[in-house]
Parts: sequence; C-alpha cells; structure tokens
Amino acid sequence: MQLKKVKNPSVVQQVIDSLTDAMIRKELRPGDKIPTENELSESLGVARNSVREAIKILVFLGVLEIRRPEGTFVCDGFSESMINPMIYGIILNQGDSWDSLMELREMTEAGVIRLAIEKETQEDLDRLKSALAAMKEAFFREPQDLQASFEADNHFHDTIMEMGRNVMVSKINNIVRILTESVRYETVSGMITSGRAGELYEAHERIYRKLCEKDTGKLNECIRGTYFL
Repeated sequence: MQLKKVKNPSVVQQVIDSLTDAMIRKELRPGDKIPTENELSESLGVARNSVREAIKILVFLGVLEIRRPEGTFVCDGFSESMINPMIYGIILNQGDSWDSLMELREMTEAGVIRLAIEKETQEDLDRLKSALAAMKEAFFREPQDLQASFEADNHFHDTIMEMGRNVMVSKINNIVRILTESVRYETVSGMITSGRAGELYEAHERIYRKLCEKDTGKLNECIRGTYFL
C-alpha cells in the first residue's frame, strides 16, 4: 500500500487525507487492519503524535475502530457517529444551509418513494396499510400522546424506506431524517395540538394511495404536505 507523503503544514489533516485516499482507492477496505502508528509515521514521514491524533479523529467520526489488543481497523459499516459533523455544520452555518437540507430531504424522500413503487409487493402494501392505520389511531388518541404520534409517523416512513430494498439509499435517507428530526416532531405535535390531525393523516394517506396506484406524479408536493402543512 502506497500512502501519499505528507508535505502540507496541516499534518494531522494530511494524515487523515492519506488514509481516506487509501480507502477510496480500495487499498483499505471495510474490516481491514490499518498499519501501526510506527508504520504510518515512517511511511508518511510524520511524527507519531500526528498519526495518533488523526486516528483519534477518524475513530470519533466512526470511520475507524480500535480493537484491543488486535489494532485499529476500518469500520465495517455505517455508524451514527458519522452524523455528528453534519449536525454541527447545520448548527454553525447560517444562510442557505437549512433550506438546502430541506431540499435534500424532499429529494431523498421522493427517491425513496419512487424506489418503493418499483419494488413493492402486495405484502409491502399490506404492511404500509397497517402502519397507516396505526398512525391514524395515534393521531386521534385521547388523551393526546405526541411521542406515540411521532413514532407512528416515523414507522410509516420507515416502512416505505424498507420497501425500496436499497441499503445505501436507506442510510442516506436515515441521515437526513435524523438531521430533520426536531422540525418533524414540531410539525407532528403542532398539527395535532392545533386540531389539524385530520389534515396530517390525509397527507400521509395520499402518499399511501400513490404507492398503491404506482403514481409518481407530484411526489414533492405530497412530501411537503406531511411536514409543512
């Protein structure tokens, strides 16, 4: 494995870039053990402290994992800790970042629904119908249970995501849904407490009908209806 020599003054970042580049080129794959600190220090021409800090950052990001006493390995799959930097970016950035996230949410959810329509079975539609019924029961329950209503909303959308049968799409969609969790909760709770649970339910029912009818028209409008009525 040939890692890039580090020349930039930002040594820790360059170590991270070198390891990342090796993953992109498939020289390091999920589950692989990376070279030791000494080996990386020698091959990159940097101090061990810089290598150690770079590894700490990649562990925090969920890219690497330390297995004592075996060593440090590339993670096998997606970790929710990978979401943290995105969350901080949304918090710290001003301007268009939130609007951009909302546009991304619409795009991913519309894609998920299209994928579900392509692959759905009658069993899938039966499960989605049950999720819709559970949502209706939660939305109109007395006394109101906002957390149960939000969970029922999530279950409905998760069922559609499962119908698409695409692991990578599901992971990306999950990231967006986690980043938008607070606004989605506010929408569900706000609609229910203001007496508009019927409108919120009907918006989800429209999505269910689109899946039943294999109708991909005006999906973005339907998606907006479930969050921003």
